[in-house]
Amino acid sequence: MRIASRLIMVRNNQLLVMQRNKFGSEYYALIGGGVDAGEDPMHALSREVREETGLMIANPKLVYIEEAGKPYGTQYIFTADYVSGEPVLSPDSDEAKIHSMGSNLYKPVWLDIEKLPNIPFLSTELKNMLIRDLKNGFPEQPIKFSSSANYEESNELSGGQYGQN
Repeated sequence: MRIASRLIMVRNNQLLVMQRNKFGSEYYALIGGGVDAGEDPMHALSREVREETGLMIANPKLVYIEEAGKPYGTQYIFTADYVSGEPVLSPDSDEAKIHSMGSNLYKPVWLDIEKLPNIPFLSTELKNMLIRDLKNGFPEQPIKFSSSANYEESNELSGGQYGQN
């Protein structure tokens, strides 16, 4: 089953997200992607953040483990400190190559936190936890949760497509 690492990064009351338009279905997701064979989730996080945004991060801390069901698998979700850079797809990334084809678009952006409740976001359960914990603080120990049902609902809302990266 697939394993992925995702980033929660906040700067100036904005959350770093990937804005997606996948064949006409628009939604937002956390930055991140698949963990390669032999790679640990924390290393994958730094690599994926560089590929998808060009940002440098420090002090990653695991806060959630999302069991997203097939085919999305286990999502390791970290907070981290912003070090430097502005979000832009690396020209060598898989996302940039897919983006250049024009119908499956990726755009890393800073989203005003107050907009989070009103946007399509994957997964719904993760979105609700983010809203709560951006207000109250993230857990000291990782929280494990399941979102399989929410992914199915979200897939219906987004035309059956979930951002795999």
